[in-house]
Amino acid sequence: MASTEPAFSLGIEEEYLLVDRDSLDLSPAPEALMERCTAALEGQFSPEFLECQVEIGTKVCRDIGEAREDLKRLRATVAQEAAAFNLAPIAASCHPFSDWRDQQHTRKQRYDSLRDDLAGVVRRLLICGNHVHIGIDDRDRRVDLINQLKYFLPHLLALSCSSPFWQGEDTGLSCYRLTVFDNLPRTGLPPRLEAWGEFERSVSALVELDLIEDATKIWWDLRPSHKFPTIESRICDVSPRMETALTLAALTQSLTRMLWRLSQKNQRWRIYDNFLISENRWRAQRYGIDEGLIDFGANTIQPFSDSIDDILDLIAEDAGILGCTREVEHSRTILRDGTSANRQRAVHRGAVEAGQSRDDALRAVVQHLIEEYHADL
Repeated sequence: MASTEPAFSLGIEEEYLLVDRDSLDLSPAPEALMERCTAALEGQFSPEFLECQVEIGTKVCRDIGEAREDLKRLRATVAQEAAAFNLAPIAASCHPFSDWRDQQHTRKQRYDSLRDDLAGVVRRLLICGNHVHIGIDDRDRRVDLINQLKYFLPHLLALSCSSPFWQGEDTGLSCYRLTVFDNLPRTGLPPRLEAWGEFERSVSALVELDLIEDATKIWWDLRPSHKFPTIESRICDVSPRMETALTLAALTQSLTRMLWRLSQKNQRWRIYDNFLISENRWRAQRYGIDEGLIDFGANTIQPFSDSIDDILDLIAEDAGILGCTREVEHSRTILRDGTSANRQRAVHRGAVEAGQSRDDALRAVVQHLIEEYHADL
C-alpha cells in the first residue's frame, strides 16, 4: 500500500568567513556586527566555533523558490551589515592563506566544551560547510532513505568543492575541508542502520556514558537531524555562488524523492558498502569534477559528466514535481564553468602569470571570492 508522500521541505544552512576588505585576511566579528545581524535576521543567524565565522539558516521552505528568496535575503543582510565594519563575507570552505593558529574560538559554553574535549584537533577547524535539510516525518523512513542516499554523496561533494588552498598552499585537493573535518570523531559516511531505534540506541549509549550530550555531536556526512524531522546532508563545501548552493539543495531534495518514489513500487537503490562509497568520496575530494567516479553497477570509472547525465535522468520526474528542474539542470553549468576550486586556481594562476607575488596572488583569490559572493545578490 502506498504511503503518504513526505513534505520534502527544504532548509539550507551555510557558514561564512569574515575578511577585512583591505588586508583580505580573516577578521573576528565585532560584537556590534553580531548584535546587528542577530536583530535583523531573527533567529536565522548565529556565531560559529571561530570568531571569524558566522552561520545562517533558512526557514523551513516548501520549495526551492522559497529557499532562493530566503537565502538571498540572508546572504545580502550579512554582506550589508559586514560592510559597515569594512568586512566582507566569503562562502568558501577554507581561507586561501590565513593560519588557523592565529584564530580564536568563540567564547560560548558549547565551544569551550569542544575545545576542551577535542583539543588540538578542533583548533584546526578553520573550515566552513553547507548543510541541507529535507523534511521526512517518518523516522524509520529517514533511516532507510539515508542508507540509500549516501551513494550519491560523492557526486554532491564533487560539484561543491571550494577548498583547494590551505595556509597559502595549493593542496592538490579540490576539497581540503574534509581532510580537516575527518580528524574529528563521529565523522564520515553514516553506518548502515536498520531502523530509527538502532540509531537512537547507539546515540543513547554514548550519552549515558557522558561522552556526548546528544545527537548534535554525531557529525556524519548524512544524518537524521537531532532538532528537526529531517535528513541532513553535511557532505558539501559551502558555495561562493548562491546558484551552486541552490543546485546542491535541489539535487538533494530530488534524489531523496526519487528514492522514496522507488519505495512506492517496492524497489530500492542498491546499498553499497561504505568501503566502496568512500573510494568515490576520496575521488570527489581529490579531483572534484575533473576525474570520473566509479559506477559500481557497471564496474567502471565513469566520466563525471556521464554521472550527472544519469542522475538528471533519474530525477527528472521528481525535479518536475518539486519545481526545481532549472536548479538541478544548473549542474551542467557547473560542469561547463568548473567548481569554485577550479575557478580559484584559475584566478591564482592568472595572477602569477601576470607577475604578481605569491602573497598578492593569494589575495587575488580572496578578492575573487568576495566578488562571487556578491554577484547573485
